[in-house]
Amino acid sequence: MLRDKNLIPLSHQHQRALALCVRIDRAQPIPEHDLDAWQREIEQQYQEEVESHFAVEERAVFPAARPFPELIPLVEELLSDHRSLGAVFFQARSRHLSSEGLSDFAKQLSGHIRKEERQLFERLQELLDSEQLAVIGSALGEALKDNIHACNLANGTTQLRGAKPALPETESRK
Repeated sequence: MLRDKNLIPLSHQHQRALALCVRIDRAQPIPEHDLDAWQREIEQQYQEEVESHFAVEERAVFPAARPFPELIPLVEELLSDHRSLGAVFFQARSRHLSSEGLSDFAKQLSGHIRKEERQLFERLQELLDSEQLAVIGSALGEALKDNIHACNLANGTTQLRGAKPALPETESRK
């Protein structure tokens, strides 16, 4: 199903988080000496995007789903995911993730995003009318206005193997 325009800001953030998951998966096994770089990137993504993403979902999207009894268990599961993922982000910030922990994190985050996209968002688009979706869209726009265009680039250690490095700022403007 085509994503409703009011949910697209969250879907764009989901795409960026999924890209991180793919890079973690493709980098396995991650050598011990690269763990710090990966954890710095995870910490940065959390601070710049994920923390506010979780908060706005909990304030605007999940309450819109709660009136529908069929969605309550899914919302509870997604809230539990937020808490669990938040703990992993904290582990990354304190540099306590192992290579296996990074792999588990990527699987958990990817699964969480897919539940939101394939189950919650799809069902909300079927159950809510355009005005209700617009209310969510307005809340998302306001809450995410400062980070909606965030684009974190992988550092030299965490970019996909075989990928060309990003051009320096001065080179990219030529």
